[in-house]
Amino acid sequence: MPLNYSKWDQLELSDDSDIEGHPNVDKRSLIRWKQRDIHEKRETRRLKISALHAEIACNAVLSPRLHSIRATLGSADGGLKYFEQLVEKLQTQPSPEAPPTNAKDQPTYDAMMLSLLLQVWDGAKSLPADEREAAVLSGLDKHIKQLADHTKKLEKDLLDEEHEQKKHITSEDIHEGFESKYTPAKPPPPPVKNAKIDAPTKTKTTEFEVLNPAASSSKAPSQSVPPKVSPDSVDEDEAEELPELTPSLERFSRLSLWGYEQSFNFIQEHRDVIVPGASDALLVAAFRAESKGQFEYAKKCVHQSLLLQYCEKLGKDGVRLFFQKQMLIQYFRRMITDDQRAVSVFVNDVNGTYAHLKTRAKAAAVETSDAQNEQIQLVPEDPAATISFNVPDGPPPEDLRLEGPGMEGLEVEQVREALQMRWDVFESFPDDLKAALKVGTLDEVNKVLGIMDVNAAEDIVGKLEMAGIMSFVAGGIRDETGRDDEEEEEEENAD
Repeated sequence: MPLNYSKWDQLELSDDSDIEGHPNVDKRSLIRWKQRDIHEKRETRRLKISALHAEIACNAVLSPRLHSIRATLGSADGGLKYFEQLVEKLQTQPSPEAPPTNAKDQPTYDAMMLSLLLQVWDGAKSLPADEREAAVLSGLDKHIKQLADHTKKLEKDLLDEEHEQKKHITSEDIHEGFESKYTPAKPPPPPVKNAKIDAPTKTKTTEFEVLNPAASSSKAPSQSVPPKVSPDSVDEDEAEELPELTPSLERFSRLSLWGYEQSFNFIQEHRDVIVPGASDALLVAAFRAESKGQFEYAKKCVHQSLLLQYCEKLGKDGVRLFFQKQMLIQYFRRMITDDQRAVSVFVNDVNGTYAHLKTRAKAAAVETSDAQNEQIQLVPEDPAATISFNVPDGPPPEDLRLEGPGMEGLEVEQVREALQMRWDVFESFPDDLKAALKVGTLDEVNKVLGIMDVNAAEDIVGKLEMAGIMSFVAGGIRDETGRDDEEEEEEENAD
């Protein structure tokens, strides 16, 4: 096949070997002058092409406006009155819209239209009044025709300049035809947040080789390095965080039930659906939806979770990475072609899993309800004991006096502070609790505590014990016969 070198004829070189110059001028100067001439002509041509594009674009805006004015003037609603109103509007309320050029003092489109209309009016105002309208219409037709002819000439000049420009190959025409590069594969998407990933445990073993293994009664001891604790392992007492849905899994869980082809297309478009923990996150979302009463969405989540589990079971680690796409296509192709055996197995698994999840959700709701109904009740540990309440009548009086046995070592101010604290604690209780304490029965107090929050009830019980309002009294008859004799014997033994 012969090679075509004709394109190299378009190269324009400034140092051709066949260049002819004046014998008194060195060749380097001639080459430099020719190079400058080539660049100047190239720049002039480029500016001329840019100016032709701008002028053609400007005429494309003005031409429709002239046709619209001509049509309105020739209609019944037009006439010289409309012409005068249009000229006045262009003079008083001109639009700032102008051609997109960087030229200094670039006139706007309205300024150009006003100049043209004034030229038409100058040619018609010297005529009689009954001939002015026809002269205006004739002048507009003349300018419309001139603008169209000028635009055609500009377009022809533009074609000639562009054709001349394409005759020569310049640095602007250099472009990259093709390139061969290594494109690395996209990294796998990250797993679902809080997903459980089974990390393989590796055990390092060090063996010692002996020179005479037969003479050794036993093999050299081997030292094994204990495996490192995986960062994913947590204490059983710690609260375990459940996997959460990603935005792609959220949309995937909203797909219709038994829509295998739709699910297959979604997996093909979103790689981050088949990631570690995706099926667990869908089951968690199904349980939460079932607990909130969103039964249809819960079953969809179960369906999509089992669908991902089936896909993962089709391949093992290592082989699955290479054949995953083929295995997915094979599995979904069986579903799409309505293989009744494959469909029945999957449907039964979905229904069974959803029924089990529904049962677990109901049991969890019952457990939550029982936990919410927890309450605090006062019950004496000893059946013979009783709980009594000593409610203060009011704050301590101003003239507090300490009289009676056992009051010798007490100070008045300390007793006053204790009584005041006791009264303040009582006054801080709710009104229903204060009323129950004044009744003085354990049943009335337990009724009030039963309808209160557990933490608030525990705080109140602590305040009752601290202020001495609640006291435990042992019941029954206590035998104290011979107590004095025992005390005397203890004193003698002590001496």
